[in-house]
Amino acid sequence: MGFVRMEEGVGRPPQSLFDAMDAYIGERAANGTFIDGGGLYGLEDAVNFVVRDGTVSRVDGPYAEAKEVVGGWSLLQYDSLEEAVADQQEFADIHAKHWPEVTVVATLRQISTGPE
Repeated sequence: MGFVRMEEGVGRPPQSLFDAMDAYIGERAANGTFIDGGGLYGLEDAVNFVVRDGTVSRVDGPYAEAKEVVGGWSLLQYDSLEEAVADQQEFADIHAKHWPEVTVVATLRQISTGPE
């Protein structure tokens, strides 16, 4: 699973990034690598449920203390770890090329299939 984290409130990405991502995702959807994904709105309408000491609290946005947020996600399938890492590098490179003024953290994590 891939995540994109960035600072909250950095504005709308440039159209060239949308165009490049459309091509990138289209290629991966065609070859079966990209399963699903999408962007996320900001924290202004977010709802958090915090579990602390056995008690659940609901905390509605906006969150003044939030600096970095998850801006998007993707569900991906690769044949090898090396292939996944190389493709995530390409994903990060697209962001560096088309939106260089924004710090983006692209994270790739393996999905657990059950208790280990």
